[in-house]
Formats: sequence, C-alpha cells, structure tokens
Amino acid sequence: MTKLLETIALHNLEVAPSQVWGSIRLVPLVSKGYREDLRLAKRSYNSRVVVSTDDNTLYHSYVPHGLVLNWSDDGEPVASLGGQLGDKSDQFGGVKVMRRMAQRENKGGNKNSLRFLPLEMAMEGFMGMFFKGPTIAWQEYSRRSRSTGLSPRTEYSITGRSISDLSEALRVFEIHENQVGVLLFVGEMLATAFILPHPKDYRDLHEMLLTDAYGETFYYYGLYGQAQELRCAIKDQSIHNLADLRSALTKMRQEWSDVQSMMSEDLLQRPIQSQQIYQAGVFSLQRFITDLDRTHTNYIGESIIDDHGNLQYLKIYGLSAVQTRRAYLLQTLDRHNWQLEKAAASLNETLASLVKRMEKADLGYLINNQVREQAEKALRKY
Repeated sequence: MTKLLETIALHNLEVAPSQVWGSIRLVPLVSKGYREDLRLAKRSYNSRVVVSTDDNTLYHSYVPHGLVLNWSDDGEPVASLGGQLGDKSDQFGGVKVMRRMAQRENKGGNKNSLRFLPLEMAMEGFMGMFFKGPTIAWQEYSRRSRSTGLSPRTEYSITGRSISDLSEALRVFEIHENQVGVLLFVGEMLATAFILPHPKDYRDLHEMLLTDAYGETFYYYGLYGQAQELRCAIKDQSIHNLADLRSALTKMRQEWSDVQSMMSEDLLQRPIQSQQIYQAGVFSLQRFITDLDRTHTNYIGESIIDDHGNLQYLKIYGLSAVQTRRAYLLQTLDRHNWQLEKAAASLNETLASLVKRMEKADLGYLINNQVREQAEKALRKY
C-alpha cells in the first residue's frame, strides 16, 4: 500500500527555463528517468456528465474528457491504450451517467485499466467536504440546512480557452525532449501543474490544457496580468574553456530552476490533505487539498505516485479567495460540531461577525433569518 502524499515535490523532475507569451509563462518539467509500466491516454466526452457516488450523492458537471490509466504488475512496458474506446456509462437525453469517478475496466483482455475523470475527482472531494452540514439540529440554522445540508452546492469554473494568450502559447512553445509536464502561470500566478508518466503521453495530451478547468480568477489574470522574461547572464571573463562554459550553464539553469520553484511555493512543499481513490499495482491514485492557509493561493488536485514516492501524474485547480474562505469556514464549523458560538470563539470573533463572514462567503442561507437579523443589529451598533 502506497502511503498518502503529504507534500507536492518534484524530486524526479528537472525544472527547465520558462517560455513567455503575453500573460502566459510555461515552465517545462523534464523527466530524469521515466517509467514504461504506467501510461495515460485521453478519452473524449464533450458532454454533461452525472456521477452517482457511493453515498448516493449526484455530481453534475460538463466533462470534456476522461483519462485512462494502464499499468503492469510486473514492471513490463505497457502501451497507452483505451482512450479511443467507449465506456460502460449510460446515455440519457444527451447526459452521460457514470457510476463512479474512477472505474476499473477490462477491455480487450487488459484487466489493468482504470478510467477516471481528471479534476472532477478533486472538485467532487472539495465540494463534498462537510457537505451534509450540521449533524445536530441546532436552532441557529435554517430549516433548509437542517434538512438538506449544503445541497445543492455549486462551484463555477472556466476553460483554458477563456484565458488570454494560452492557445497561442501552447501552439508556439517548444516541447523539450523527455518533457513530461509543465507549470502554467497566468500573470505570474500558478494556474496549474500538469504532469504525466511518459514523454509521449505529454506530447499527446499537451493541448488538454485548453479544455481543462480553471478558477475564474485566472480569466482576469490573463486579461490584465503580464509575464516577465527571467534573465540570467554568463560573465564572459569567467569563461576560459569548455569546462568553464559547461559549469556556468549548469549554474545558470539551476538559478532559473530555483526562481521558478520559488514562484510555485504556494503549491510545492506545503502540507496537503490526501485521500486515496485507487491502488493500481504499485501506483496510488489520490486527490488532495492544500492546508487552506489564507495568506497563500490554495489548490485542490489529483496525483499518482509510485512505490518510491515519485509523482507520475499531477493536475491541480487553483481555488479563488472566496472558495478558500468558504472551505475554511465550513472546516471550522465542522471541527466545532457546527456550534456557532464555539466556532466564533476559535476565530476570536463574535457570533455576529461570524454570521457576517458566512454571508460574504455565500453561506448565509445556512443560518435562520432571526439569527441573521440579530447579527445585523449587533454589528450596526458598532
């Protein structure tokens, strides 16, 4: 059993110099030694999908594509298969109905095949946090929240096609030899990290970045942000032979890598909370959320790690400030058994100010009208 991921690290990857186009910065991630016993392929859907989860929750989303994971149990090479085939989901009135976010398949005699919905797994986990709402019928909560919890809960996203300059950047930027991933910055904010197990998989799926989901924040970063060239120079006077030049180039590439890794510090080496979705041989498919530190951008995402703890697949989604505040408040309420007074005290706030915070985070509907009116009157006095 592979252990749960506690931080995101790029141990088996080289961070190459970035390429800039308008508001877009793409940082190539080059493999130092990729595996042949794990491959990923795309399966196109381009339809509305309804997933019925194990706890009878219905998850609705527009899904452009799924991914098909193929692996071997004995370390032998596998091909990237199954992406072009259909799956066993039903079709009702143009809506695809699926049983699970991740479903094992057995097509063409290949029993080591798993279909999953990229980023949808992470979003389902994020939306499902404390989804049932109050576990005790506290009178401070509205009748609706006591009977149905947070249902229905909605979150909004945009596709990469909505982000200015991204389509052109993906068209003109070079793909490196042995490149297996990329860090994508929009207006110098990390929008996504995309890692695949094999260089050929990355070349095949490079343009998935256009149809992936992004937080609405990155639409505005694309319009108004601007990426800057990172310049590192080699001092001529220090070069006397090829060995000096080689050493200087190595040092310059390391400086580039250090700067670009520092730009990614909101993701890299931060504590994350992970949940295993599936164990595929020595590989573990997991979803995660960062520690909801409100001084940083927070992310949800998915990963596949091998038996050595190295990332073989990674995809992330940047939460907006509102999404982070909402998740933080729900986490705090859940931690205090949904007792408003105790939750407010833990935040060094009054009950009235906590109710106001919940209103601003689009959670006001959880509180009954009487408590909301009392909170408004109490704040008006100050």
